[in-house]
Amino acid sequence: MFDPQPAGQFVFEGFDFWTADEALAVNDARDGLEQRVTKGSVLSLQVEQGNSHKRCILSAIVTQIDVDVAVVGAGVVGLACGLKLAERGARVCILEKDARAGHGTSTRNSGVIHAGIYYPRDSLKARLCVRGRDQLYEFCARHRVPHERCGKLIVITDESQRDALARLRARGLDNGIERLELVDQPFIHAREPHIRASAGLWSPDTGIVETEALVRALARACRDADVALVLDSPLRAAETAAAGIRLETPHETFVASQVVNAAGLHADEVSRLLNASPFTIYPCRGEYAELAPSRRHLVKGLVYPLPGDHSLGVHFTRTTWGSVRLGPTARFQEARDDYESDRLALESFVEAARPLLPQITLADLQPGSTGIRAKLHGPDITFADFLIERDKTNPRVIQAAGIESPGLTSCLAIGEMVAGLWKG
Repeated sequence: MFDPQPAGQFVFEGFDFWTADEALAVNDARDGLEQRVTKGSVLSLQVEQGNSHKRCILSAIVTQIDVDVAVVGAGVVGLACGLKLAERGARVCILEKDARAGHGTSTRNSGVIHAGIYYPRDSLKARLCVRGRDQLYEFCARHRVPHERCGKLIVITDESQRDALARLRARGLDNGIERLELVDQPFIHAREPHIRASAGLWSPDTGIVETEALVRALARACRDADVALVLDSPLRAAETAAAGIRLETPHETFVASQVVNAAGLHADEVSRLLNASPFTIYPCRGEYAELAPSRRHLVKGLVYPLPGDHSLGVHFTRTTWGSVRLGPTARFQEARDDYESDRLALESFVEAARPLLPQITLADLQPGSTGIRAKLHGPDITFADFLIERDKTNPRVIQAAGIESPGLTSCLAIGEMVAGLWKG
């Protein structure tokens, strides 16, 4: 059944674990040589203890590894898919091109747990956000992920926007949000005394989460469910055969009965490799600024304007560790991994923020982070839903693509839906 092939050496620095049919606790290994025999693999782990960190070299002779489902991409969506599939009894591996999980869009965003206000009724974004929100709060509480159900204000600064605010509330109620209040200026002033607004919507079920901690918790949950998380292993080639899809990485070969495409910004490229239906991902960069530490008192929580065409508008978000972000902007670009070139000047954030925070000055801001959204539409279209379905061209593939906001909030509900498609 197995055809052993040399797998070379893998170098890991700072990772919690390596798995190949079972978790290998790298950080708990002793100096010297440890050998594990797993089904289909012979693993040897050599640990070199340096002055500042532990360097682990894993040498392996690995045979072809058969799994029920291979998930491509270890962001929050890929990890959640792997977890929910394992909970249904699947043998799962997750292939991640980067050296750590959640390195891309999953940890380069506002870190907001959305209530489900913005999205068209009966869209996947609306349904999975509302369901995923409650699942995510429960997961964070159970796994001690820093988070807070702090609420959010969506405010208007001009009376001409009042009808749009009422329509937004109606949409939220249609989506099943039970608590969404129209509030007046005194209500807003009591919560955000420095914000200029004439009216707003108060969403008490919106919250914040520490995204890095969420990724780590999902990865641990996957490990505990015997999911193999294979890092630094981009998908190089794929071939569909009678037994499944043969997946080639630089180090190992997997044969999966089914494959979940959760590759984020690279999902269209992965779909082509899998000989599945074609689509296009349009990278859309979002940049942030931050309030200087001495000015963080100007914003107490989450304050949003009415949403724009391609984003929820440049807004203020307080993080779980106390910083205050301003952003993100929205700009389409060709590159999928260019986070830094042609960054916007801080002056542009002052101009965007001043309608909500009139006293803000350039001296109040410092540069922030950058993220790139994986959109299924270009700048001439304002909405595209998540793509979550069994592929029509290659039925061994389940697509989980175009997962922009509210993908973080929806991740566990997306995983549940994908697991249902597998089992179904």
